[in-house]
Amino acid sequence: MQWWMAALLLAALAVPIGLLYKPLGNYIAWVFTSPDHWRPERWVYKLIGVNPDREHTWHSYLRAVLVFSAVGFLLLYIMQRLQMWLPYSLGLPAVSPDVAFNTAASFVGNTNWQAYSPEKTMGYTVQMAGLTVQMFVSGAVGICVSMALTRGIAYHKRGTLGNFWVDLVRAVFRILLPAAIIASVILLTAGAIQNFAGFTTVSTVAGGTQVIPGGPAASQEAIKMLATNGGSFFNANSAHPFENPTPWENLFQVFMLVLFPFSMPRTFGKIVGDHRMGYVILATMATLFVIAYVSITAAELSASGTAPQLAGASMEGKEQRIGIIGSTLFTTATTGTSGGATNSMHSSYTSIGGMVAMLHMVLGEISPGGVGSGLYTMLVMVLLGVFLTGLLLGRAPVFLGKRLGVTEIKLVGIFILVLPVLALGGFGISMAIPPVRAEITNLSMSTGGPHGISEAIYAFISVSVNNGSDFAGFNANTPYLDTVFGILILLGRFIPIALVLALAGSFANQGRATSRASELPLHRPQFVLWLVILILYIAIPTFIPVLLVGPLAEGLH
Repeated sequence: MQWWMAALLLAALAVPIGLLYKPLGNYIAWVFTSPDHWRPERWVYKLIGVNPDREHTWHSYLRAVLVFSAVGFLLLYIMQRLQMWLPYSLGLPAVSPDVAFNTAASFVGNTNWQAYSPEKTMGYTVQMAGLTVQMFVSGAVGICVSMALTRGIAYHKRGTLGNFWVDLVRAVFRILLPAAIIASVILLTAGAIQNFAGFTTVSTVAGGTQVIPGGPAASQEAIKMLATNGGSFFNANSAHPFENPTPWENLFQVFMLVLFPFSMPRTFGKIVGDHRMGYVILATMATLFVIAYVSITAAELSASGTAPQLAGASMEGKEQRIGIIGSTLFTTATTGTSGGATNSMHSSYTSIGGMVAMLHMVLGEISPGGVGSGLYTMLVMVLLGVFLTGLLLGRAPVFLGKRLGVTEIKLVGIFILVLPVLALGGFGISMAIPPVRAEITNLSMSTGGPHGISEAIYAFISVSVNNGSDFAGFNANTPYLDTVFGILILLGRFIPIALVLALAGSFANQGRATSRASELPLHRPQFVLWLVILILYIAIPTFIPVLLVGPLAEGLH
């Protein structure tokens, strides 16, 4: 019965995604290829002093991304430090320097890692004008970079990738903002709250008192999911009934998480003039998603362990109103995107279920990945697949008329190394320093042994891949972890962006390959299967050593 429910929920998610794939993907392609600027957009360009008709080289595009993100980081940090003087601060004090740094880095980096209880730390002004604004623009930056790479592949001897400021404005005002308004209304009808009530003290049925927080949660929840952010208004995230009150809204939140990432392969195919390649990317993303979903669900339904077997199910850390299937589908979506939102405690999952969630992140979040970032990461894996296939067959690697030379493959190789170097390097260095190791094991881990190691490994992977979810038992609110995690988030976000833009610039400078006869037949199921195997082969062996001392050791105990 449970597996029938799992299949029905997956179908209920897949059908609307499938129906919207073409129209939404085509609409996004039109947004970024239309030569016309709307009048309000021209006002914005005039205000910030940019020429919307001037295209950027990859160097200029990267500089614009970094400058814009740096300004956003600085403004968000200052807002947190001056919170007590802002309106609607709710009497909350200034955010501490290390938490403010971590939060600014996290929201600018589209990670939304939260080492604090939001309702007890951030007033309404910081939540709305700081965090929510960054959810819009950081998600938009990911879309912009994916469009720059798409143009680099589509253009020939042009040398430019479009205009970052135009891409940013269009991504926010033509895509994310309209979608967020619609989603906010739907969330309100489902019971999510939207108010300025502050803190309300109520009497409980047991005769005690409890402080109930209010706030403009629905509007933040909408963009949190649509732009694959994950930053929550409440500490319980999407397990909180004020954010996620009903089972059908739980499914709607999953739908919002994967809507844009699953639609953008169509956008890519439309712009480069090859819809079949869009279907190849979509099929690869969907295959990896289903593999993760089935694996996590099987682990949680197995009721592995004495307590789950006695209870009949692995319900610890899961909401009764959502259930196991609603939780595992949400977990699959949030670890497959850069969502970071959670509706259950991943720390309470079975050891194998938690391990699969980790592995789903270390794939590079490409099933379907973050908004924009999922597309450009998957394209990097496609390029690697084309290159290796060409070597095996003794043919020059060409992808959609663009040659894959030494420069392109070096950039691809470095891109793939970023996540393991940051996650494993950060974890290894931290555990090699005795005082830091003592702080992590004594203050951060909720327990010792393999499970505590799993908590720490998950946290380092999550921040390095710009996910933002955690095991919910790991306390990361220490000065060291706040600082190190903030640095890892920024490096994990902007090093890949720089590499992708350099790759796009290299393609944009190329002309079409002299003959397309040597191109490999990529539009077949065999290439999808090869791509899935390649992605799994790269990710799993790289992280197996740390998994052996964490979730695998716990599962075999």
